[in-house]
Amino acid sequence: MALNSKKVWKNRQVLSWGLYDWANSAFATTVMAGFFPLFFKQYWAADLAAGDSTFLLGSFNALASMVVVLLAPLLGAIADSSSARKRFLRYFAMMGVVMTGALYLVAAGGWMMALMLYAMAVIGFSSGNIFYDALLPEVADESELDVVSSIGFALGYLGGGILFAVNVWMTLNPTLFGLADAAAAVKVSFLMVAIWWAVFTIPVLLFVPEPVTVRPVGWLASVRAGAQQLRYTFSKLKLLRQTGLFLVAYWLYIDGVDTIIRMAVDYGLALGFDADGLIVALLITQFVGFPAAILFGHLGERFGPKQGIFVAIGIYLVIILWAYQMDQVWEFYLLAVAIGLVQGGIQALSRSFYVRLIPRDKPAEFFGFYNMLGKFAAVLGPLMMGVVSVATGSPRLSILSVAVLFVAGALLLKRVDETAGRAQARLLEE
Repeated sequence: MALNSKKVWKNRQVLSWGLYDWANSAFATTVMAGFFPLFFKQYWAADLAAGDSTFLLGSFNALASMVVVLLAPLLGAIADSSSARKRFLRYFAMMGVVMTGALYLVAAGGWMMALMLYAMAVIGFSSGNIFYDALLPEVADESELDVVSSIGFALGYLGGGILFAVNVWMTLNPTLFGLADAAAAVKVSFLMVAIWWAVFTIPVLLFVPEPVTVRPVGWLASVRAGAQQLRYTFSKLKLLRQTGLFLVAYWLYIDGVDTIIRMAVDYGLALGFDADGLIVALLITQFVGFPAAILFGHLGERFGPKQGIFVAIGIYLVIILWAYQMDQVWEFYLLAVAIGLVQGGIQALSRSFYVRLIPRDKPAEFFGFYNMLGKFAAVLGPLMMGVVSVATGSPRLSILSVAVLFVAGALLLKRVDETAGRAQARLLEE
């Protein structure tokens, strides 16, 4: 199934797969990066001290990430052993949808209920991505991985950006939409994200294929088969030295990426920037990210994904140095453009590069490891920023500390030998 990159947008399987990114990116944008942190502080936890609400939000983010860390590899092994990638994707997507929609019902002051629902939604979002990523080899040949992976992220930026723009418009002009105030608009936005996520999940479930394995299909039998497969993989990991080296490098630099995504609004508020301006900056990132992700896909196709990742890391280091010294809101907007240029690209090329380094018959299991490290990174980065901020009293030094993660990740990535990694992965294929 070799696809010309100019015709890939007409391929139903590719578009159906990519539309799941369009679907769940609404949660990542409107809820995780945009409204939830602000609404939590200003509405649900308005009676709490600012430091307390920040601590609670960070703690529940970390808790949700740790749940994914603990479950991801086993769930991936179970899915591979029982042809259940789409079944697990459906379950976790619906979990995220229901919990996000339920945020609409949480009244002012209900910070504990809001945090519980949010944490469960994050678990659904993060876990679902394991099985979405694992379906990439089913819709793209090796020569197409970079372009198709980038299409997924591009659709995510566009879809998430479109709904986020509508939601921002609603909060700025609530009466235009028949809503009482901005708070009502934000709550309706959570409901809209849930509906958007559910509707655009349907194509991947209907049109993306999944190979059938001749394995037990019962739940207990699947769990046993998955656990046995996971133990086997752990015993063979010493043969996948290049894959392991890449995972450690990925863990470090994607920690920097995720930290900037999750902490950008908080950092802007700490510098005294207006909340409305920060939301506009997030919108800028989304719409710049759409063409930029596609561009990085072609960059990876021509020069290799590893080189594209290095370019993105270099730009991130410039972004951090600029963020350290900025003091004008227009600079935050310009940084939003720069982040949009590389955020989707580094994510897309990391995914497509990883597919080349894993056994082709165990994608969900290995993407369990991949997402496990990604979620663990999301624990480390914000924590490091918090510790540096408390120790020094300077939010600027806290953002500067993130550069360490990008530098360390780049140094390890330089040592990854793609040719050796592919050969090692083929040895583990059954």
